[in-house]
Amino acid sequence: MAKTDDAPAPSSKARKVAAPERVAAFNTGLSAESRAAAMLLAKGYRILARRFRSPFGEIDIIARKRGLVAFVEVKARATLDDAAYAVTPRQQSRIIDTAQAWLMAHPEHGGDELRFDVMLIAPGHLPRHLLAAFDAGS
Repeated sequence: MAKTDDAPAPSSKARKVAAPERVAAFNTGLSAESRAAAMLLAKGYRILARRFRSPFGEIDIIARKRGLVAFVEVKARATLDDAAYAVTPRQQSRIIDTAQAWLMAHPEHGGDELRFDVMLIAPGHLPRHLLAAFDAGS
């Protein structure tokens, strides 16, 4: 007997479609990270990694200038103040743990000075680079 339904059987590996607002937020984040990386390059930093992931979390940008490695969290919001408040203590802890994972994988930077920066992005403003926005002891 011939199959009358021409529709393919549902796949267990079917791709989920992201909600439009999630896609927009993702694209905004990528654009903000690109703006932040461009500003760091203009300031003389060399980008070592972007979107570094570990089991602990993700670091948006890892950059180096002379003997300093900066782990940079990029936050894009409607205002610079909103972006600053979006870097929570829990997120800081995850960034610190992820930085330690990166350092384990890159022992050549073990002797470098380390710093945790935040780059704030808001429409109509230049990116604001907060040096040493938090530290591993906070």
